[in-house]
Amino acid sequence: MKFKIALVAIALIALTPINAQEISDTSFGKGLINFVAKDSSFSVKFAPRFQVRSISAWDHDGNQYGSPEHNFIVRRARLKFDGFAYSPKLKYKIELGLSNRDISGANQFNRNTPRYILDAVLKWNFSGNWELWAGQTKLPGNVERVVSSGNLQLIDRSLLNSRFNIDRDLGIQLRHKTNLGGEFLMREKFSISQGEGRNVTEGNEGGLQYTARLEFLPFGTFKSGGDYVQSDLKREETPKLMVGFTYNFNEDAVRERGFAGDYMIRADGSIYETDQTTIFADAMFKYNGFSFMGEYAKRTADDEIATELDGITPTGDIVLTGDALNLQAGYLFKNNYEIAARFTTLDFERVTNALPTNQYTLGASKYIVGHKLKVQSDISYTTLNGNDDSIRFRLGFDIHF
Repeated sequence: MKFKIALVAIALIALTPINAQEISDTSFGKGLINFVAKDSSFSVKFAPRFQVRSISAWDHDGNQYGSPEHNFIVRRARLKFDGFAYSPKLKYKIELGLSNRDISGANQFNRNTPRYILDAVLKWNFSGNWELWAGQTKLPGNVERVVSSGNLQLIDRSLLNSRFNIDRDLGIQLRHKTNLGGEFLMREKFSISQGEGRNVTEGNEGGLQYTARLEFLPFGTFKSGGDYVQSDLKREETPKLMVGFTYNFNEDAVRERGFAGDYMIRADGSIYETDQTTIFADAMFKYNGFSFMGEYAKRTADDEIATELDGITPTGDIVLTGDALNLQAGYLFKNNYEIAARFTTLDFERVTNALPTNQYTLGASKYIVGHKLKVQSDISYTTLNGNDDSIRFRLGFDIHF
């Protein structure tokens, strides 16, 4: 009897029309989920993405280049949520990183745990052109760092960025924009933050970090926020330019690069502190498929060499100081293929024991759905102190729902 009932139930289910797949009106690249509450009290957009890379490197041993070393990695794998809460004037962003490089860096100051959280920030448009941000997010530093890793023209950011950027931190930011007449726009960004980077839970060690940035857009805004997107995917019909200047002061910094690097811990367990200052000057230009980005960075410290309590004996930790220049340009053809080139030069202070570095990079990209679905490759030639150091070829793809 039970068997007959089961057969009847299965038959009824099979004959019942079932809409097993709901059709959404969103499209690829616009977010996997876009939801707005019926009473418009909140919204959420969910957009996962990941990047896969193949890397081949040839190192120079002083006489010749050796056999290549190959590496395949998931460079980034991230889950991003954003929208508004209570009012469209109160926006939020949460971004989680899942790849090894995203969550690495466990230490005693973050309870030796993976660092999953990239962004967790509220953005309140409290009056006119004023916004107050609170939480963990990118500081208003060099333009290349603030550009999302999903919107890059080459496989990854430059050596200038990896050595001198100020990255993310936990604190507050005040942002404002001013019209200077006609299309001329000025944006002002100010930040006070913890000073030790993201996901720090045991602190604050040292002092706070203060950041100020001014941006000038003499020809008006870029299409679709293109001043913070590499490549001229929108093919600007008139020239667009952004020029920016950032000043960052990390008071009593306790890490070798302010937000990153080793904590400068003495033999007795206390932490060495020194003021660090970083400045940036950068520009983004786009017109009719051509794009150019230029950056200059300089970091100084009151005392680069960390010492024990006696003020004489070195601990072995050294603040990475010096300056760098990065120049990058590309042209997007109408078939959505792009060629790009980059030159980066680093000049470190002598006490750091780091050698002057030059890197030359050529790249090619195919944008299938803009930056949301693309295939990229580049090849870089690097010298140290004027001598051959390495050649590196990279190939990869990005997919961003």
